[in-house]
Amino acid sequence: MRKNVLYAQSGGVTAVINASAYGVIETVRTHPEQFGKLYAARDGILGVLNEEIFDLAEESEATLKALRHTPGGAFGSCRFDLGDPDTHQRQYERLVEVFQAHDIGYFFYNGGGGSMDTALKVALLSENMGYPIVSVGVPKTIDNDLAGTDTSPGFGSAAKFIATVVREASMDVESMASSSTKVFIMEVMGRHAGWLAAAAALAQEDSGHPPMLILFAEIPFNPQRFLDRLQEIVNEHGYCVVVASEGLKDETGKLVSVAQANSVYAYTQLGGVAPTLNTLIKQATGYKVHWAVADYIQRAARHIASRTDVEQAYALGRAAVEFVLQGHHSFMPVIHRVSDEPYTWEVHRVSLGEVANIERGLPRQYITDDGYGITDTCRRYLKPLIAGEDYPPFVDGLPNYVRIKGVLLEKRLPPFIP
Repeated sequence: MRKNVLYAQSGGVTAVINASAYGVIETVRTHPEQFGKLYAARDGILGVLNEEIFDLAEESEATLKALRHTPGGAFGSCRFDLGDPDTHQRQYERLVEVFQAHDIGYFFYNGGGGSMDTALKVALLSENMGYPIVSVGVPKTIDNDLAGTDTSPGFGSAAKFIATVVREASMDVESMASSSTKVFIMEVMGRHAGWLAAAAALAQEDSGHPPMLILFAEIPFNPQRFLDRLQEIVNEHGYCVVVASEGLKDETGKLVSVAQANSVYAYTQLGGVAPTLNTLIKQATGYKVHWAVADYIQRAARHIASRTDVEQAYALGRAAVEFVLQGHHSFMPVIHRVSDEPYTWEVHRVSLGEVANIERGLPRQYITDDGYGITDTCRRYLKPLIAGEDYPPFVDGLPNYVRIKGVLLEKRLPPFIP
């Protein structure tokens, strides 16, 4: 008997997560002999627990197809992880109740390392609670810190955006440096990994312009050493661009800045590195400094998405379903790089246990000896990931994106009480 399919999104969204969603949706719909009805949970695993489930049969073909070029999370996302089964047994009982109520036999969870842990815990329902469920992780994160894959969908487009705006902003600063701004600071995301900061170096031409210092999450920050190097660059070039990871740490391992800690979800919102550096530089040099924080913009900028990234996001969504059709379960599809030049790649898979809650930082060999730039090896890795354009349709001068109607299934269970 055919079982129904449930898809959900989790964690910080990206410019291309909906392309993965469409890859899952389109492939499921082309195999009616294997799959029953197709649903999506509202706000990730929280929507499953609360029995808030969208009926995708209510969405038009045009809307679903347009997800491929629409940013954000079309079905809503969440920052919520399932607890330990030993201490949060009720959560798992509830999952089984919801799955049984709607005859769910397949669960696709689209997210990062923490989300892969949730997908793994759902997969273990078969073993621990006797409920037959095929649970699959679909990778996504702009931080590029997922283990087991050459790159993570979402990263290439965020990297392309950062490299683009850093190149453009640097030309502005260079124009004004003789009588105005000497230092421009861009703070980028990257909780514990400097991949996005590294991508800013792609803004540089072969001549090394703009002159740049990159502050990686992996390299302990020494204020005086940084200021000395900054002064050297300004003396030589007249200005300097500084790109800093939000996860920058001092030499004791303490975060340079924390925006907000969430005691409910054990999640720390990073941010504030740029204004901290701004104060440091101004006090030490007296230079006029401007700073910017890319924040949500870098992960939402679908208008300048990498074609490579879009294609990989879609391909991994498709592959997630295709591997299930081959009889696999409890896995995450991944990108395997075959060669740098020409850039070629394949889709493989790894078990959820190999990637759940595992973070991959920027390798030290990708960072120059002085700790402020990237090596040629890193540049060869990054360049193909931002290649190509995949513009969304424009109407009246603006990108034309879609929103789902969001018709929820009728609830069959009482409200969830943890």
